[in-house]
Amino acid sequence: MNDADQIVAQENDLDRKIQVAEALIAAELAKSGAPCVTSSFQTECVVLVHMLTRQRPEIPVLFLETGYHFPETLAYRDQITRDWKLNLINLEAKQSVADQEAQFGILNRTNPNQCCALRKVGPLFAGLARYNTWFPALRREQSPTRANLQPVEPFKLPSGETLEKVSPLAMWTNRDVWAYLSLHGIPVLSLYDRGYTSIGCQPCTNLPFDPANPRSGRWQGKNKLECGIHIQAS
Repeated sequence: MNDADQIVAQENDLDRKIQVAEALIAAELAKSGAPCVTSSFQTECVVLVHMLTRQRPEIPVLFLETGYHFPETLAYRDQITRDWKLNLINLEAKQSVADQEAQFGILNRTNPNQCCALRKVGPLFAGLARYNTWFPALRREQSPTRANLQPVEPFKLPSGETLEKVSPLAMWTNRDVWAYLSLHGIPVLSLYDRGYTSIGCQPCTNLPFDPANPRSGRWQGKNKLECGIHIQAS
């Protein structure tokens, strides 16, 4: 296959993936009385929000306002929210950053699991209790912990309530994500231009040390792959 044929094949594959994702979104929205989408405003999150709001402009977009984000992330969130007229809902922890640090110290250094539990997992699960369908922008390619991700799965909250977890981009590659953004002329978070490939809270986000692993800059040296929001309650 020559270069031109390869480009055409990639474009056709992306078209097929877009059609599959949009069909799944349409089917799930049709049967859900209370859907929501979570977004950290990373590339795949913006792709998913774009797809969903084209079909359901008023869908709630849940953002975890941890108090530790890069200023660039917050500015980009505000820009996209304004430009796309998003129904943005900021979810916050019960304690402010100052109160948490006064009580526990700098948890992102000493106990990042507890920090994530207080500032991300708890607020998200409390926020999800209002909905019956949750759209996250998860992809199998992102991490070994997501390799077996299914496009539609039940997800049990700590309260015992179960909602439908729908991942329309499960089979997408990083190339697919960037191609979609280019196709629609969607601007991206400026931190990508500085070499970041997976972006979360500023204290726990570094430049990737493994080019083959986009998430290798997250919690670097802490033997941690997930914040916990995608782990089932026992």
